[in-house]
Amino acid sequence: MTITMSTPSTTTPTASQLPLTTYNRPRLFAAGALALCMSGIAASLRANTAVDLQRIFLDPIDKIRSAEMIGAILGLPFLGYAVTIAIGSPLLDYIGMGLLLPLSGVLFSIGALIMIFAGSLASGAGVYNILWIGALVTGIGWGLVETVTNPMVASLYPDDKTSKLNAVHAWWPGGLVIGGLLGVGMSKIDISWQWKLAVVIIPAAVLVFLCSSLKFPPTERVAAGVSTGDMFKELLNPLFFVLFAAMFLTAASELAPGQWVDFALSRTVHMPGILLLVYVSSLMFVMRHFAGPLVHKLSPVGVLWFSCVGAGLGLYALSIANSPLTALLAATIWGTGVCYMWPTMLATASERFPRGGALLMGLMGTAGTLSIQFVLPIMGSIYDKKKIEVAGGDAAFKALTPGPELERILGIAAQTSFRDVAILPIILLVVFAAIWLYDRSKGGFKATKIS
Repeated sequence: MTITMSTPSTTTPTASQLPLTTYNRPRLFAAGALALCMSGIAASLRANTAVDLQRIFLDPIDKIRSAEMIGAILGLPFLGYAVTIAIGSPLLDYIGMGLLLPLSGVLFSIGALIMIFAGSLASGAGVYNILWIGALVTGIGWGLVETVTNPMVASLYPDDKTSKLNAVHAWWPGGLVIGGLLGVGMSKIDISWQWKLAVVIIPAAVLVFLCSSLKFPPTERVAAGVSTGDMFKELLNPLFFVLFAAMFLTAASELAPGQWVDFALSRTVHMPGILLLVYVSSLMFVMRHFAGPLVHKLSPVGVLWFSCVGAGLGLYALSIANSPLTALLAATIWGTGVCYMWPTMLATASERFPRGGALLMGLMGTAGTLSIQFVLPIMGSIYDKKKIEVAGGDAAFKALTPGPELERILGIAAQTSFRDVAILPIILLVVFAAIWLYDRSKGGFKATKIS
């Protein structure tokens, strides 16, 4: 008779079976924060160099449509983001966070270098295409940042999503502050726009180095054993479609004006518009760290409703601001309004549909950035049409020389572009009020747990 001796299993647990304590949560959170900070620095410096790009490259191509063209370039990173996160989110668990997050730093660097050397890579109208490509590559890198960071934070802190997502997304406006101050300071000492765009390579390199020693977790959906098929089924929930549509408008209320403020407001408030962006971003950086108590008192949707009130009033106030003081007051109202919109929308989708995993969070981000791709060129088009109208026609505008009259006309055009966007958050007041009242009728909002 043969006796078979059994031996203890030596099977190594898979990543989805490891407890959260296995992962270095503070360092992973820091990597996500650094990636968002890098994105903010890049966005701020793009906005700061927009006037240079328009004057040097786009005015010689088509002076009448140059504002619309720079609006399209500023909007392209949002398009790259939208496409990347839409494709990358459902594939995140197959490709891995540890590959995609450092790759974002590489792409930010490549995108900046393409824009820096645009004048050497092409001439005439071809320069516009090179700037277009550089902005798009940057957007793909940004998309990878959000593809990884949002589900990573949700996985690391499953019982505190709204607070932690707001905290990590505080580093987006933190990056805007850093980039804005660097842009203003570098302008004061006559450092060229090329060096401004090159700044982003520094945090990108640090991010790549930091990620090389980190172990990344699986998404919450994978850790709970929810299949890919079940993840896609969450798309059929009608409330998700409502939130998806709402994300178009909340993002347009926050990010489009943020990219446009330096270009449009500098002439009307007689101060560098980028300083307003720095001020608003500083406000957001601080406020996002205190999202937890507000959400606990009002619920996420309640916070979103009050956010829309402030955003609508703030955008209208920006459209009539004509001095540093009125601009500061308008920016305070707008910044307070839009502060919690983006991270709270992401957290709302994750808390209500956790089985949707990275896919649903990614689609929310896609909705937000697609809206910017449409809204920024629209703001540029409104600006261009108004300047022609006020000047008295194409020929009259072309005949204008730099001086008070040209500044007056461009100031009116800038104010009009902000006023027309103010309607977007007002529309959402009805949507969020309905969801808020429905939640209250059910005894208040409670985050859904994966069973």
